[in-house]
Amino acid sequence: MPSSVSGAEEVRVSALTPLKLVGLVCVLLALCLDVGAMVSPAWVTADDQYSLSLWVSCWKPVSSVDWSCSSTLTTDWQIATLALLMGGAALTLLSFLVALVSLCFGSRSRCYKPVAVMLYSAVVLQVCSLVLFPIKFIETISLRVYHEFNWGYGLAWGSTIFSFGGAVLYCLNPKNYEEYY
Repeated sequence: MPSSVSGAEEVRVSALTPLKLVGLVCVLLALCLDVGAMVSPAWVTADDQYSLSLWVSCWKPVSSVDWSCSSTLTTDWQIATLALLMGGAALTLLSFLVALVSLCFGSRSRCYKPVAVMLYSAVVLQVCSLVLFPIKFIETISLRVYHEFNWGYGLAWGSTIFSFGGAVLYCLNPKNYEEYY
């Protein structure tokens, strides 16, 4: 929308700000980290003898060179963790698509609030899954060796943080920042 400022000078005001572009990049990074977390083979590892992901649990007996693996989709807390994480990833994907389509077709400002709400909802789902996972892991699986939450779990936290950052950026009102852009 062109508007006239001080006679002959024209300024183009757009609802798209650099903050919204950074928000879109944050959401894209969150999606990439979500995918990495879900396919990661290492959410928990222990002394080269145990590995747990969202999908399988593998262990290697001390006297053997072969790993034994079983599905993790047999316990309710691991299914709940996966479902919450996938729900958050689905909302992040949907918010990314809505933001991208609105950017391409010019209906930007109408879509900022729905994108932010979807991102905040994704953050809530993912935080619930990331808090549930270590609590139930420690409660149900007793490893007698040193174990640590590994990079797959960290990627999921990174995704949650980037989703939260994108949600905050989509909440900022561009009309308050017009004079800066």
